[in-house]
Amino acid sequence: MLDINTLSVLTGLIVLGGTSGVLGTFALLRRKALLSDTLAHAALPGICLAYLVGGKQLGWLLLGAFASGLMGIGAVSFITHRSRLKEDAALALTLSVFFGFGIVLLTGIQRWGGGHQSGLDRFLFGQAAAILPHEVAYLSVACLLILTVVALLFKEFTLICFDRDYARAVGLPVRLLDALLMGLIALVVVLGLQSAGALLMVALMITPATTARLLTQRLGVMVWLSALFGMLAAAGGVWTSALYGRLPTGPVMVLIATLFFLLALLFRYTQHRRGELR
Repeated sequence: MLDINTLSVLTGLIVLGGTSGVLGTFALLRRKALLSDTLAHAALPGICLAYLVGGKQLGWLLLGAFASGLMGIGAVSFITHRSRLKEDAALALTLSVFFGFGIVLLTGIQRWGGGHQSGLDRFLFGQAAAILPHEVAYLSVACLLILTVVALLFKEFTLICFDRDYARAVGLPVRLLDALLMGLIALVVVLGLQSAGALLMVALMITPATTARLLTQRLGVMVWLSALFGMLAAAGGVWTSALYGRLPTGPVMVLIATLFFLLALLFRYTQHRRGELR
């Protein structure tokens, strides 16, 4: 039997896994998978600076992470539009600079008096078991609000993912919608830092989406499947971590999501081979 704290973490991470799967679908369709990775790494210096200014209050740390992540997105956009560099080069440059700066700050904090007790390393590697019940409540509410926005603007987000020119022609504010979508993705990444960590959060978003993409070409089905795989990965990670206490929850979640992907890939390959034999 799972204790009340484990059940609380399980509930919060299932909601996070489903939300990550939904937003990961749109990130994949907008070809922004690597941008999500850059955003997760760019959040680290914001967390460290927020700690230096206001202490280890979770809300303050997440606000710093969100602001730093948005700065990372802005840096990628500026480099892409103001230079001859392609987006992949801008992403690699931004990721390495922000993450390097964050590691320098984190190392400095750990070496200062009392810094070893800051707990900031859990945002780097993830520590889902350390999430408190009231933090789970905040996480769940934030994820449900994000899903509500996605549900209300589902048609608009779909249109800008598949046909931006038509979206402009019918009068949709494409840039505003695109910025809102990127903001929601950034928010989900920031919310997941405490459980999966900056190094693995992007995998929790993109892997369920790629798994669903292998199984269907219909967007509605893809979104539901991606959310389902995200929730199953989260549930499996918490359950495995509870049974084997020394296993970290975040990495196990990613491994389970990867297992789903490999099974879907095998299924897709088998179907393809059967079609060739016929």
